Amino acid sequence: MTNQEKLAKLFEILAEVEAYGRAVGKMSFDMECCAPEEGLEQAGEDMAILGKHIHELTHSDTYQQLVCELNADSEGLSPLEKKLVERLYESYEKTKNLSAEFSYEMDVVFNKAYGAWLKAKKEDDFSAFAQNLGDVVAYTRKAIDLRDRKYESYYKACLDDNEKGSDEAQLDAFFAALKERIVPLVRRIQQSGKAIREDFLTRPCPIPQQEAFSRYLLEMQGLRKTALVLMTTEHPFTTNFGPKDVRVTTHYFEENFISNIFSTLHEGGHALFMQYEPEEFYQSHVDNGMSNAMHETISRFYENIIGRSEAFIHAVYPKLQQLSGDTFSDISERELYEAVNLARPSLIRIEADELTYCLHIMVRYELEKAMMNGDITIDQVPEMWNRKYKEYLGVDVPSDSEGCLQDVHWTMSMGYFPSYALGNAYGAQILRTMQKDLDVFGQVEKGDLSGILAWLREHVFNCASILTPDEWIRRITGEGLNVNYYLDYLEEKYSAIYGL
Repeated sequence: MTNQEKLAKLFEILAEVEAYGRAVGKMSFDMECCAPEEGLEQAGEDMAILGKHIHELTHSDTYQQLVCELNADSEGLSPLEKKLVERLYESYEKTKNLSAEFSYEMDVVFNKAYGAWLKAKKEDDFSAFAQNLGDVVAYTRKAIDLRDRKYESYYKACLDDNEKGSDEAQLDAFFAALKERIVPLVRRIQQSGKAIREDFLTRPCPIPQQEAFSRYLLEMQGLRKTALVLMTTEHPFTTNFGPKDVRVTTHYFEENFISNIFSTLHEGGHALFMQYEPEEFYQSHVDNGMSNAMHETISRFYENIIGRSEAFIHAVYPKLQQLSGDTFSDISERELYEAVNLARPSLIRIEADELTYCLHIMVRYELEKAMMNGDITIDQVPEMWNRKYKEYLGVDVPSDSEGCLQDVHWTMSMGYFPSYALGNAYGAQILRTMQKDLDVFGQVEKGDLSGILAWLREHVFNCASILTPDEWIRRITGEGLNVNYYLDYLEEKYSAIYGL
């Protein structure tokens, strides 16, 4: 066979793999959004069975031979086709030694962990989830042990899976830089004595009004309504089954309308990435190849850099007043802007202010690194979580549900959490570059985000899936990750708000 014939055969197998993958994804979406509690275990088992078929397809002699031969000789392939083969070969190297039985068992473990976490969080009982978390860690380690490549640590392997090229030394330095400048800034704010009005933040706002505002925000971001679904879940997320089927979830709290606003903007950022990747990426099977930090860059960019800006509050203020009736009629634009940027250490990551958010990530980074590398036992997680929250944020953790059970991420694997903090830093760096071409906040103030989306499509979305994180940020901004842009942004913004 010629290389093009081999590629055509490979594409046939990938089409079937992706069809099974979409089926699993839709079952997962159902499980997290609308399946009854008693049906969760069955859904997990069904997903694992379909996962076995994916494993069989990607571990067949034909598939592996095609991938290995095209990786050894890629003559005549286009750049996108070469990138696909390179990625498939990397995945093959990581999974070739995993038997179908082991992969099935691992899927069952992860799927059961979700149901156990949901129940443990509801009952405020970490012990009800501890065994499942231990199983997630154990199976993740076993899968890493089965790879031919050996890593300096288990967590290094997890990081490489999430952010290719990153390691613990790099992230230790990154988080140390954040801590060095953010913690003193938080203390200066606490000592400033400035009072920010916040009494209205807990006023009841009916769910239908919040939902209407969510749809307004998603449309404002530039999402295509005919290719979008908005639903609710315990822990907001976004997924897609191609650019024409993107699904956003949020969580409404009647007495915390701000939570939904920024969850929606965050998930809408993910959805933009999914809807507006180049069509040829989907045709060549290289879509959705960006790292988690690249994805979080866009979601955090819309949530914070745009969404919490004074210009954005000015733009959406009239619509908020219209949809909420008299609920916030006595609140000025300035009061709303200061309230959504209130800097105060808190318990819940997804409700954290922009300034202290990375301290929440630091806690999770240190704990999951310690879990994966065997430096702590699973039973030590609650105590260490509580201690680090006291040390980094100065807050006491009253319960497991508000502490180490608040996030769903540890039902899947390890190594995702640093992506949020890296995304914050990448976003500020990209903003600096974007401002050379656009009057970013001038456009935002007018309620027009189309120029921002067009710029992101041209400079950010069009290359993310085919580059490593370092290659990507260098192509966009001309330099590697520079955390100082983010720290300067925070200091400038919060100094102005608090009069420091």
